Amino acid sequence: MRNNLYPIFIKAYAIDILVVGGGYVALEKLTFLFKSSPDAKVTLVAPFLRPETQDFIKNKAVVVINDTYKDSYLKDKHMVIATTDQPNTNLSVYKDCRERKIWVNVADNPPLCDFYMGGIVTKGQLKIAISTNGKSPTLAKRIREWLEAVLPEEIDELLDYLYKYRQRVQGDFKDKVKAMNDITKKMISDD
Repeated sequence: MRNNLYPIFIKAYAIDILVVGGGYVALEKLTFLFKSSPDAKVTLVAPFLRPETQDFIKNKAVVVINDTYKDSYLKDKHMVIATTDQPNTNLSVYKDCRERKIWVNVADNPPLCDFYMGGIVTKGQLKIAISTNGKSPTLAKRIREWLEAVLPEEIDELLDYLYKYRQRVQGDFKDKVKAMNDITKKMISDD
């Protein structure tokens, strides 16, 4: 079976995200989200927050609602991450989101996910997403760690050079694609 997921990069500052739950799983998802998108707009609804979660969000743009989940909290949300340890609550979040056509991720429950939060490698402006189609987040983590170790910190210099070169390339779209393919092929070629 192949991985049919379509990877996209979301401008998390431009959408409204709801996290349901305030425990360790919520902390993990928030850590992942803010590492990649420090300016994300997040609302968190939970009857309580673990101290670690409170510490993590205290300097972040997170609106906290101390309450149990209600479908009214989905108003104007674009994406929802359910992280509670209550299967019935998570299922309700999933069903409510599907009815409203809101993207939803129920942590550790791939059948109840419209998207997965895969491994992400960030080196300057370069960002690489890694997916195992929900099969093994641990493998995605190991591949992320390996890529972080082998990709040079100076990758931004190369990206700046390629950006400037791209701006100078003349011709139509097909000509520009060919020119960029030629120069990048030379960069990774063993010859």
